[in-house]
Amino acid sequence: MKLVVRVKLLPDARQAVALAATLRVVNEHANRVSQVAFEHGLRREYQLRKHTYAGLKASGLGAQAAQHTIKKVCDAYTTLRANLNAGNYGEPGSKRWRKAESKPVVFRPDAAQPFDDRCLSWQYDAGTVSIWTVAGRMRDIAFTGSAEQVKTLREYRKGESDLIEREGVFYLYAVCEVPQAEQYEPAGFIGVDLGIANIATTSSGYRAAGRGLNRHRKRQQDLRAKLQAKGTKSARRRLKARRRKEQRHAANINHIISKKVVTEAERTSSGIALEDLGGIRERGRLRKPQRVTLHSWAFHQLGSFVEYKARRAGVPLVYVDPAYTSQTCADCHHVDRANRVDQATFICRGCGVVAHADRNASRNIAARGETAWAAGRESRVPATG
Repeated sequence: MKLVVRVKLLPDARQAVALAATLRVVNEHANRVSQVAFEHGLRREYQLRKHTYAGLKASGLGAQAAQHTIKKVCDAYTTLRANLNAGNYGEPGSKRWRKAESKPVVFRPDAAQPFDDRCLSWQYDAGTVSIWTVAGRMRDIAFTGSAEQVKTLREYRKGESDLIEREGVFYLYAVCEVPQAEQYEPAGFIGVDLGIANIATTSSGYRAAGRGLNRHRKRQQDLRAKLQAKGTKSARRRLKARRRKEQRHAANINHIISKKVVTEAERTSSGIALEDLGGIRERGRLRKPQRVTLHSWAFHQLGSFVEYKARRAGVPLVYVDPAYTSQTCADCHHVDRANRVDQATFICRGCGVVAHADRNASRNIAARGETAWAAGRESRVPATG
């Protein structure tokens, strides 16, 4: 399985200038290549290389840097086309769809640039990297990361690494091919109910309350509004410094929750059943204040964290249809909208059982997970007469 390891670079002043100039130059060239691709309708890498490679080389880019710049442009148009086809820019012909489709892809001056082993080498013992730049090869650029990150890089790094600059800080994102543990046969399933009031509730009894995260988001939202209304130079500087702070905080919480869920499943030799919540933002019909909460809810990220941690540990994982799990009694299976008294309370109109609503839903998800796993294990070969 593929994992991405991020390490922080610690360049000196000369190295930092060279790295910043490299990103700026290659992205300027990428914008020119993108313009050619858009004007001539070129989407294949081979076709685009015939039109642009010689010019990139003549402008001073190295052979590998030119190749990666062309490939980056092709990948960007492939992603754009996939998003258009998937409806991520609205219906075909809509204003947003036409705006995305009617102009070339543009790269930011600090957009990521891929490097392969010919133009980037790692010295793990010394804690440095050597990288190609427009100012020549820069050697002995220090990097920092945890002991586990360095161990993963040393043992499993494979393929390209991306150089990224964020607010004057440089990072390398390296792809690692980590072996996947052998999946065991689960003794049962732990159902995971995802929500806003409670970020995750499991059928095994674990509950991650969302009150703290929601309070943090509300504080960040109010502070952004105040700084934006003020509009001074100092306010803009503070807004820039706080960018992605909420995102990093939510990602950290999701890592903690997903690790606890997977560890519990591994300890009990259980599988994990997750809700398939694809398209929930499009399906949900909510009032405007509720939309902000829903669209800032990082349920997909939490699900992806649980998935990759489960795969790495060999824990079986299935996705199930979440329909009516909050209205169905986990004991007698009676389905009634009135069973859900309020956000936290479930009272079955059939058998009278009283339970926490999210815990009841997680038990239904666990049962569906067992059914889905059994169906996947059933033989599809016709019985012999």
